[in-house]
Amino acid sequence: MADKLLEFLQQLVNGLSQGSIYALIALGYTMVFGVLRFINFAHGDVYMLGAFVGFYLGPKVSQMFGRGLTSATMPMGDLLNPGAIAIILLAMLICAVIGIVIERLCYRPLRERPKLTVLITAIGVSLFLENGGQYLFGVDPKSFPDVITDRALEIPESWGKISGLTITLSQVLIFFVTLLLLLVLRHIVVKTKIGMAMRALSFNPVAAQLMGINIDVVISFTFGLGSALAGAAGILTSIQQPSIDPLMGINAGLKAFVAAVLGCIGNLQGAALGGLLIGVVEALVVGYGNPTYRDPIVFGVLILILLVKPTGLLGASEREKV
Repeated sequence: MADKLLEFLQQLVNGLSQGSIYALIALGYTMVFGVLRFINFAHGDVYMLGAFVGFYLGPKVSQMFGRGLTSATMPMGDLLNPGAIAIILLAMLICAVIGIVIERLCYRPLRERPKLTVLITAIGVSLFLENGGQYLFGVDPKSFPDVITDRALEIPESWGKISGLTITLSQVLIFFVTLLLLLVLRHIVVKTKIGMAMRALSFNPVAAQLMGINIDVVISFTFGLGSALAGAAGILTSIQQPSIDPLMGINAGLKAFVAAVLGCIGNLQGAALGGLLIGVVEALVVGYGNPTYRDPIVFGVLILILLVKPTGLLGASEREKV
C-alpha cells in the first residue's frame, strides 16, 4: 500500500512539473482570447523560439554571468545561478518583442475583419514560424546547453516514505519560476493601470476606447506579456528535457490550448488549473497505462469538457439570447 502511494505521489510530482509548463503557455492563449476573442495558434511556436534563444545565447550568457553559486556552497545553489536567471529573462524579453511584432504585422491590419480571417492568419503565422525555424535552425534535434546541473535532490529519511520520491533540481526550478511568474502576472492584471486597461478592453472595447484607453498599446502589451511567458516555458522545458527542434511547439501548444479550454479560456486561474490538470493526466496515463494513449486521452478530455461544460471548469454558464 505504501509503495503504491509513493508511486502515485511520484507521478503527481512529474505531472505537476509538466503541467506547470502547459500552464505558462496556456496563460498566453487565455490572455489574447480575453482581450481580442480569438485564438493565437502561433503561440506554441513562440514557445519554440524561446528554447532556441536559450540554445544560441545560453552559452554566452552563462560565460558572462558565470556559474554562480553551486551545490558545493549551497544545497540548492544551482537555482541561484545568475546565468540561468539571465537566460530566462533574455528569452522572455526576445519572445515578448517577437509577440509584439507578430501582432503589429499580422493581426492588427485584420482587427476589423471577421474572426475566421484572423484565425486562418494565425494558422499561417504558425506554419511560417515552424518552416522558417526548420530552414534557419535545421530539422535535426539539438541538445540544449547545460544551464544548470540537473540532479535528484536528497530528501531527508526523517520524512518517512516520502523520502523515496525522486524530485530533480529542474522540477524545483520549474515550480518556483512558474509560481513566481503567476504571482507577477496576477499583480500586473489586478493591481496596475495597464492591467485595469486590459480588463476594461476585455469587458467592453468600445467603452474602453471612449474612456481614452489606447487599445493598440494594450493589445501589444498583452501579446508581449503572453509571449514572454511562452519564452520562459521554452527555457524551462529545455532545461528538463534538453532536446529541442523547430516543431516542438506544435504538440505543446495544442495541449496548452486544451488546458486553457479545460480551465476556462479567458480566465487566468482557469488556464493555470487546466495546465496542471493536463500535466497530471498525462503523467498518470504514462505511469499506470500505455504511453501511446497519452495524447488521445488529453484531446479526449477536450471533447468531453466541450460536451459537458463548454465554458470550462471555472467558467460560468451563459445563456444565448435569440
